Amino acid sequence: MAKILVTGGCGYIGSHTVVDLLEHGHEPVVLDSNVRSRPAMLQAVERITGQTVLLEQVDVCDLDALRTVLQRHADAVGVIHFAAYKSVPESVAHPLRYYHNNTTGLLHVLTAIQEVGIPHFIFSSSCSVYGNTTDLPVTEDTPWQVAQSPYAHTKQLGEQIIQQVAQASNQQQYVLLRYFNPGGAHPSGWLGEIPQANAYNVIPILLECYDGTREIFTVTGDDHPTPDGSCIRDYIHVMDVAHAHTKALEYLLAERNASNCEVFNIGIGKGVSVLELIQAFNRASGDELPYRIGPRRAGDVSAIYADATKANQQLGWAPQYSIDDLLATSWRWYQNNYQLP
Repeated sequence: MAKILVTGGCGYIGSHTVVDLLEHGHEPVVLDSNVRSRPAMLQAVERITGQTVLLEQVDVCDLDALRTVLQRHADAVGVIHFAAYKSVPESVAHPLRYYHNNTTGLLHVLTAIQEVGIPHFIFSSSCSVYGNTTDLPVTEDTPWQVAQSPYAHTKQLGEQIIQQVAQASNQQQYVLLRYFNPGGAHPSGWLGEIPQANAYNVIPILLECYDGTREIFTVTGDDHPTPDGSCIRDYIHVMDVAHAHTKALEYLLAERNASNCEVFNIGIGKGVSVLELIQAFNRASGDELPYRIGPRRAGDVSAIYADATKANQQLGWAPQYSIDDLLATSWRWYQNNYQLP
């Protein structure tokens, strides 16, 4: 059993990754400030897996506190780093908040793992690093375009920092996972994405519009250069994203990596438009979701979807859930009233 530290492990993708790590025989320890997450997520993890997970409440932007925690867990084989702010519109409105939190937190984790000697690091990156590319499907070698938001720019900066740190030393081994648009919930219905004020991700917005928490669902633009005019995304189930982190960890532990810093796209390799997503939601709910067409949203990329061949061939990873599975599990989580234990 390998001990792995998971920063931001009480968050949406982090908590599902903790489930996947446990189910594959690893020992996750969660590091989370709980400023934007709930410790109760780990109670849901225990309900699903029957295993208790240790929570270390620490802010990765506090280097001294982070050092203390990592020294207690110097036997860890690696760190999976999720802890970051992730709202595109919030980053547009408050760019300094994002540059400070996301970049400072990453620098502190990289510093602390070098000092303590933790050998492996997996970075939660994003397809947003590619910008408004028209080169589709996106491969790991697709040139980056200008970042469409401060959030996306922090991911570009994060990758560049890690790559330069890796070039300077072989002390650690790094994997950067660029995942596309995660959605869905654990199939049990006991763990999912908790709605937040001013949610940006489309699945929680669909559900909130359905139950009247929000006004009618707005398709943000019908004038994008796509077949139906709405944005196209590669929607991937959160459990598939979670399993990619486990596969990346095992890839590093088995020393199969060709270099000390490797990059992988994590997506289903198919684009789904917002209007197509609404139809999938209708199939999951058995109802019709009313919607209207609105203006484009600041920071939105018109279309992006992955070529994930490299992850399939080198990590042995492949998505197991369809877009209908994604909406069906989201619907189950919604019917459970987003209730954590």
